[in-house]
Amino acid sequence: MKSLVIFDLDGTLLNTIDDLGNACNEALRQMGYQPHALTSYPMMVGNGITRLIERALPDEARTERIIAEVRRHFMAYYDNHCCDMTVPYPGIELLLEELTRRNINLAVTSNKYQRAVSLLISRYFSKYNFKVVLGQHDGVPPKPDPSIVFEALSQCPTPKSDVLYVGDSGVDMETARRACVESVGVTWGFRSEKELRAAYADHIIEEPCDLIGLL
Repeated sequence: MKSLVIFDLDGTLLNTIDDLGNACNEALRQMGYQPHALTSYPMMVGNGITRLIERALPDEARTERIIAEVRRHFMAYYDNHCCDMTVPYPGIELLLEELTRRNINLAVTSNKYQRAVSLLISRYFSKYNFKVVLGQHDGVPPKPDPSIVFEALSQCPTPKSDVLYVGDSGVDMETARRACVESVGVTWGFRSEKELRAAYADHIIEEPCDLIGLL
């Protein structure tokens, strides 16, 4: 029986893509760069805000100074608009209710910066059994480096054999593999089933309720 489920956030628990895209587009406009269609953002996200900004900028603008300025504008906007269009995916709240009812511990490990991760979990999922809520922060490299998973396990000590790691991208599957925990790829997020299979997902599910059968 699994006793801890570690979730990715964006594209797994929450559909955040429109708010992420709008924040990035506003930051680009502030700096005089062309915004992108929101439909282009699912392939830009997944490696943290800095990497998103690098991908959104023209090649010639990807300097440390410009990236830092765009990131500053992004965070100023996103901090105030991260819940404008963001919603939990259908079935997620029922899944979290069932996991909490079964006394299974929950964790989030995200490449989104810590302040935003804490705000979103507080806003949407405060009543569930989240023992660990981790975003990107100083001293911990972004996924697919497994350090954030190890930090989660240090805060909620659990044998690796009793852990499921759930995410929507190849980055998540690689993170789980490097951490030596069982991975679950979800098909309702930002990336394709093909990407999940190419990243050697241990399991692939199409609906949140399908996770129960893997416990």
